[in-house]
Amino acid sequence: MLHYTLIMHKTYGVLLSFLIFVSCGKKYEPTDTKTVKSELISAVDISSFPQMAESNVVFYTSAGVEDGFLNILKQNGVNTIRLRLWVKPESKYAGFASVKQFSQMLKANGFRIWLSVHYSDTWADPGHQKTPESWANKSYQTLKDSVENYTRRVVEDIKPDYIQIGNELNTGFLHPHGNISSQAIQFIALMSAAIKTVRQRASDTKIIIHYAGIMHSDWFFNQVSALDYDIIGLSYYPIWHGKNLDMLSRTLNSLSHKYQKDVLIAETAYPFTLEWNDWTNNIVGTDEALILPQYRATPQGQRAFVKRIKTITTKEVKRGLGFCYWGGELIAWRGSKANDGSVWENQALFNFNNRALPVLEEFCFE
Repeated sequence: MLHYTLIMHKTYGVLLSFLIFVSCGKKYEPTDTKTVKSELISAVDISSFPQMAESNVVFYTSAGVEDGFLNILKQNGVNTIRLRLWVKPESKYAGFASVKQFSQMLKANGFRIWLSVHYSDTWADPGHQKTPESWANKSYQTLKDSVENYTRRVVEDIKPDYIQIGNELNTGFLHPHGNISSQAIQFIALMSAAIKTVRQRASDTKIIIHYAGIMHSDWFFNQVSALDYDIIGLSYYPIWHGKNLDMLSRTLNSLSHKYQKDVLIAETAYPFTLEWNDWTNNIVGTDEALILPQYRATPQGQRAFVKRIKTITTKEVKRGLGFCYWGGELIAWRGSKANDGSVWENQALFNFNNRALPVLEEFCFE
């Protein structure tokens, strides 16, 4: 188990620098008194940071001054940290003990916690919704009990501010029992079991249902319309979900109005370059993945893209709550010669010298 507090105090000085943090987040005052709107969410998913911290990676502010990674995020307005949680992963990272300990440290430093609970031992997304090995041979009813017990442990021990029931649920979760196409009734029942547990055990925790993309999102949220949840979350990456930001805005507005929910962007990212900093192929490596000519793969283009996402989710959409940037920490931390390094270093929030990029200034709500 990582000794996070010691590592951060010694290497990054997080606890000391927290005393001089200046938060630029503020309360959003809705003009419609019928709409109760929580504080806007300026989030980053930094699920890989605990593993990176063991390598004593050094980060720098935009001015080139060495500083703690979390301190830099906080000073730029990040108020929420999103973390993935796997049931029994092959390594300790993203497992229960690791996520719990990291969450405790983050809370102590003023961040809100948003858990992306995958209900899997590994990545869950539209193409992968594998039931955890320890649950794989269970009957549907026993699986439902496992979901309830696991969810109760998560909310009681970690106490997140926000919890996703599943991750990118386009095809359901916990396949085959929770496949939305072939077992729609069981999918809804499994979701209901988890949601009911959250309501009973952590009534202040906001529940997010997360879908990847724009296409067919209305169909999906119609399928889950009977569920008791708080927030609609969408993933939006131009490489996979289209390049029409006006359509993204219209979709969020439409979903929010039709289903009477707050909405946010649960995952997004954009490159500041098409170059690479290790010997690992990047996911975004060509102009075909970009929104051109408005948003080029430059530090300024990355910042402009996130500014547009912020505008959509805090100004254009009446019940928009904000956004989460995925993989902000994923620099080429294993070194420039690594062939098993980061596929995301050109979409991180820090450049190839680990220096904060201009995009971070867009995480402050003014």
